[in-house]
Amino acid sequence: MSKRALITGVSGQDGSYLAELLLSQGYQVFGLVRRSSNERLERIAHLADSLVLVRGDLLDHTSLVRAMEEARPDEVYNLAAQSFVPTSWQEPVLTAEFTALGATRLLEALRQVAPRARFYQASSSEIFGKVRVSPQDERTPFWPRSPYGVAKLYAHWITVNYRESYGLFACCGILFNHESPRRGVEFVTRKITREAARIRLGLARELRLGNLEARRDWGFAGDYVRAMWLMLQQPSPEDYVIATGEMHSVREVCEVAFDELGLDWREHVVHDAKLVRPAEVDLLVGDASKARRDLGWKPEVGFQQLIRDMVRADLRDLSGRI
Repeated sequence: MSKRALITGVSGQDGSYLAELLLSQGYQVFGLVRRSSNERLERIAHLADSLVLVRGDLLDHTSLVRAMEEARPDEVYNLAAQSFVPTSWQEPVLTAEFTALGATRLLEALRQVAPRARFYQASSSEIFGKVRVSPQDERTPFWPRSPYGVAKLYAHWITVNYRESYGLFACCGILFNHESPRRGVEFVTRKITREAARIRLGLARELRLGNLEARRDWGFAGDYVRAMWLMLQQPSPEDYVIATGEMHSVREVCEVAFDELGLDWREHVVHDAKLVRPAEVDLLVGDASKARRDLGWKPEVGFQQLIRDMVRADLRDLSGRI
């Protein structure tokens, strides 16, 4: 009998890649979607005949219990959240409700309905925040620098608490930045690749950005969902940092993206102080040695290939709309 998996956030970047992976492994995949009049399911449209969509909302515990009863999952992947850091400054309470308390509601539904199911919580490198040690691994102290980072840290620790208190098989993946052509256009990498393509096509003239010197560890989302799945296949639940171990600046993303299009980024990128975060996270770079050792995981797509693939995808998409 095939395994059954429930994915929250199935319509997002990570959810869509994870659904593809699990389907390729023979799973029956259930995706949790909110009851909304304008659902955005473009990323999973090609999977429509293979996925089972169930209604539920991280703000509503009762709906999560119903979804758990319908899916009867062997594995649960909690990828849903208010995940855009700048928005967390504008809507800190909503971010806490979705990202922090939403994880608690889902864990409680799991405990009540499917306590033997294996649980994955999407933690974030943003919980490291104002780093005091580089690179960051599973033992690095946390110091989040945004309402999003604080909410993710709560979700991380409540997952650990449920594991230790109730004996659940619950893991946290502390994933560093991971991108793809399916990344939301509000995120800086996709904003850069999208606007670079628009400039190349004559649809725009400049790209406004905040801190060009912020440095991150950027990987490919398709590689990272494979790590999520591997965590739940282990004999015991543990938490893992997932990262490439390489650090690149926002400026480097611009250089690679515009170079792919034969453009000089310096002629089009404009610094905008209004886009700088109230409390900036200057650098994040992960040490995934534990994941390499225990899971046999390593990234397959490098930084240059990732950004160039994103640019080419945006150029194809925009060219088809002209």
